[in-house]
Amino acid sequence: MQAPLKEKNDIKIFILYLLKNLNYPLDFNTISDIVVQDEFVNYFDFAECFAELLDIGNIEQLPAKPDEQKNSPDLYRITANGIQVVEQLQSNLLNIIKEKSLKSAMRLLSFKSRGSEVRCSGNKRDDGRYDLVCEVIEKGATLLRLSVIIDTKYQLDKMMYNFNERPEVVYRGIISLLTGDINYLID
Repeated sequence: MQAPLKEKNDIKIFILYLLKNLNYPLDFNTISDIVVQDEFVNYFDFAECFAELLDIGNIEQLPAKPDEQKNSPDLYRITANGIQVVEQLQSNLLNIIKEKSLKSAMRLLSFKSRGSEVRCSGNKRDDGRYDLVCEVIEKGATLLRLSVIIDTKYQLDKMMYNFNERPEVVYRGIISLLTGDINYLID
């Protein structure tokens, strides 16, 4: 799949938009994960645009604190100039792209801070139906592993999309059903 954002200015504005709204210093790998995770930008375009934003002062590398380990990664943040650029420049970025990416970025940061990982996969079975497997793993322990047989590819795609978009809501819903907190759905 080709990334929909190909114009360098759009990619730069996209990077600045995410950094402005997250408003937290991050290491290069985390920023990269955030920007490319929804496949709106490919990694090579990201790396090139990030370096250019750093060179022109829209992003800055934070100086290491004296008490930090030498092996800790460098942290970066958007500058006041970068904030001004993203607020003043108009872009062809669709709001849905910005909103989806920001939500994905916040979820990725939330899961990273807790050491969580979300996995969801679907495979076609010999009988023409589909296996859906959804997992939430936190600090090496599987909090949720759900396996369901689905009749159609449409249902599979819809369920995978919903789980990937809101894994924490699906998790809470399953726990609520199993504990009887929302029995009105069953009655």
